[in-house]
Amino acid sequence: MKALVWHGPNRMSVDEVSEPRPAAGEVLVLTEAAGICGSEVEGYLGRMANRKPPLVMGHEFAGRVIEAGEGADRAWIGKRVAINPIVGCGRCRYCAAGDRNLCPDRYLIGVAAPGGFASTAAVPERCLFELPQGMDARLGALVEPLANGVHAIRQGAPQGAATAVVIGAGTIGLGCMQAALLHGIETVVMLERHPVRRDHALRLGAHGAYETGDQLKPGVDLVIDAAGTDSTRQLAIDLLAPAGTAVFIGLHSDQTPLSWHRVIRGNHTIRGVFGYSDDDFRKALDWLAAGRAGIGELGAVLPLEQGPAAFATLAEGPTDEIKVFLGA
Repeated sequence: MKALVWHGPNRMSVDEVSEPRPAAGEVLVLTEAAGICGSEVEGYLGRMANRKPPLVMGHEFAGRVIEAGEGADRAWIGKRVAINPIVGCGRCRYCAAGDRNLCPDRYLIGVAAPGGFASTAAVPERCLFELPQGMDARLGALVEPLANGVHAIRQGAPQGAATAVVIGAGTIGLGCMQAALLHGIETVVMLERHPVRRDHALRLGAHGAYETGDQLKPGVDLVIDAAGTDSTRQLAIDLLAPAGTAVFIGLHSDQTPLSWHRVIRGNHTIRGVFGYSDDDFRKALDWLAAGRAGIGELGAVLPLEQGPAAFATLAEGPTDEIKVFLGA
């Protein structure tokens, strides 16, 4: 079968590889649409130590179940599904509660195991979420990034928050923005350098969209940093009201200095969020299916052969297109 294989920094090709076989408790999913995540672009550039070449990435994907391994329910065969790529152990108290993102032994499909940038992918049955009849596979691929936003707001929004700023209008940032609006926060503003993406945020419901934090006054109840750079993390702190909350979801930088006197004297809360619970994933799926959230017009699903060029273009910086989809 065909697979888009990352071979190391800036090296990617479409190769013929052996089709995976579903192990016990797994199914085989035929990929219909897989979105390229910003973290995968960082991985393509060699900036993510958790990705080791050769690797088939792709953790935002949806498709159709075509085979069931031993012990997996054969009723899944033929069903169209979105994939929760976080695989927990299935035994710990976190997994039992549906919080597989907290499992100490978790791994991600597309990071530690071959993902959706291939004709087919082997997926544990417990990672399947059935798509409603007729739902576009591209929307199914958007469940994963939106679930990050659902989780960020559910975990991070302080009670009674009236104002929020989201830094970074990529897919996850837009998901955070829409989750904040649906959470009932009165005023939600986006910060984004790219002008087309600022306009996109406004079309999706943001109450304002600005190029820099200089255009905003401090005093914000909640700031979500979906970029994850040194400067955006410090900006998140600078914008907070007393007792405000900064939620860090962006992963661009690792070690970041912050103004800790400001944090302490401001009584600020800093919250890191990663992934999502099963409930968050389900809510994201329901919102997308109902048209309550999304990214607007969806781009065409590109063949895998265009994957290397797509990654090379995205590595140069943000583009006008919010999400690039690949498919077999």
